[in-house]
Amino acid sequence: MSGHSKWAQIKRQKGVNDARRGQLFTKLAREITVAARMGGGDQEGNFRLRLAVQRARDLNLPMENIERAIKRGTGDQGGAALDETTYEGYGPGGTAFLVQALTDNRNRTVAEIRNMFERHGGRLGEAGCVAWLFEPQGLITVEATDQEPEELAMLAIEAGAEDVQVRDGSLEVTTAPRELEEVRRTMETSKVQIVSSEDVMQPKTTVPLGEKEALQALRLLDKLESLDDVQRVFFNADIPDEVMEKFEG
Repeated sequence: MSGHSKWAQIKRQKGVNDARRGQLFTKLAREITVAARMGGGDQEGNFRLRLAVQRARDLNLPMENIERAIKRGTGDQGGAALDETTYEGYGPGGTAFLVQALTDNRNRTVAEIRNMFERHGGRLGEAGCVAWLFEPQGLITVEATDQEPEELAMLAIEAGAEDVQVRDGSLEVTTAPRELEEVRRTMETSKVQIVSSEDVMQPKTTVPLGEKEALQALRLLDKLESLDDVQRVFFNADIPDEVMEKFEG
């Protein structure tokens, strides 16, 4: 499994401080706004909006913020127009990075992202340079509470999951992108505790890194995610568990 998955798990365990929480809420609201603008404000007929709202609720975005973001997307409330774009680059050790952004100023965003790459041992690449190393998938994280992980894994497979990985008391359930919602819904009917569900760009292969380069890659990931215009970052580094623990500390 790529370091991104482990990194996301650490962030859920540690939580975020007030500044990062406010930034996260802003990013969640932006995604909802763009989804509503592209497909309308009716969640029943807009899969992307349903997914964005569900992810926002998983991460405790208040309902009034969700409703306000939908209204901005449908034009009922004002707000700057946001462009959706993806940047690609190379990180330490030849790792590949995909950076998804929503911005009202592309020149500002690309300058900030290029600066982060250059300051942390990487470089911004051309469109298409690393995208082929990733594929879209659905990812559901399940908290293994009273039920045995093996039982939960079997339930996920029967619901249509493509793969299940057990990690430190939780399950990572991989699905085809269009099966994500149905698999989640089926698991919820069995009283499974869903931590999160989202569409991700999963690396087809990973690049193993030593401690020095792994720490550099994690710092680059953290700094990219701290940018206001950046929604999410995916990379194909294989980070050793002991390095993740050291970075967390």
